[in-house]
Amino acid sequence: MKTTFLNGDLEEGIYMEQPKGFIVLGQAYRVFKLVKSLYGLKQVPIQWHEIDQVVLSHGFTINDADNCVYNKSIKSDHVNMCLYVNDILIFWY
Repeated sequence: MKTTFLNGDLEEGIYMEQPKGFIVLGQAYRVFKLVKSLYGLKQVPIQWHEIDQVVLSHGFTINDADNCVYNKSIKSDHVNMCLYVNDILIFWY
């Protein structure tokens, strides 16, 4: 499963300056074009919504107590999945 904040594909062109300490000598004027999401981008909630739709399309429901927890029952088995930023925790019982 993709993690939203680190691996979500961007649908628009976003550029950033080279981070301090990682500037390529002789090319300090260049910028990076991002192809994946980074923490702090305004586009990240959109990426989260896409992950949310994928999880819901596989029969999970959102937990009433916490929007990051998804539930699914398969016969007598139950699956709880917790997604938060770039972490995932799955309980099968």
